[in-house]
Amino acid sequence: MKTRIHAIAGGIGFLMILLFWTSTVFSELFASHETIAAVKGFILKGMFILIPAMAIVGGSGMAMGRKRKDAPARAKKKRMPIIALNGLLILVPAAWFLAGKAAAGEFDSTFYLVQVVELVAGTANLTMMGLNIRDGLKMTGRISRSN
Repeated sequence: MKTRIHAIAGGIGFLMILLFWTSTVFSELFASHETIAAVKGFILKGMFILIPAMAIVGGSGMAMGRKRKDAPARAKKKRMPIIALNGLLILVPAAWFLAGKAAAGEFDSTFYLVQVVELVAGTANLTMMGLNIRDGLKMTGRISRSN
């Protein structure tokens, strides 16, 4: 049961960040400032799903992997603190900052600088989470360890 909860929470977290990232890119490239502001507001609301999902995946992963010493488990254990710190120290504050600036119609150089930082940090988290998903599938035997 823990494995299933872990997988579902991890999938939700990954998909939420992917949704935030793609929504941001598409709105920035193709939409109005009003749409960008709406996307930033929706991202803040989405944090009420993302943050609990990430807490669940982190807690369940720690519980399941506590005694594991194999290479995929070690790799996941190294990446998780980076993912968490990236989210807590960069992505969440950036989301609040950008939503506030967008709501105020302040699309200045500071907004776009923070936006670039957020997109880079989001890409990093998506990459590390994708690697964790791959390693989790290896650990459960759903994909071959040689892949």
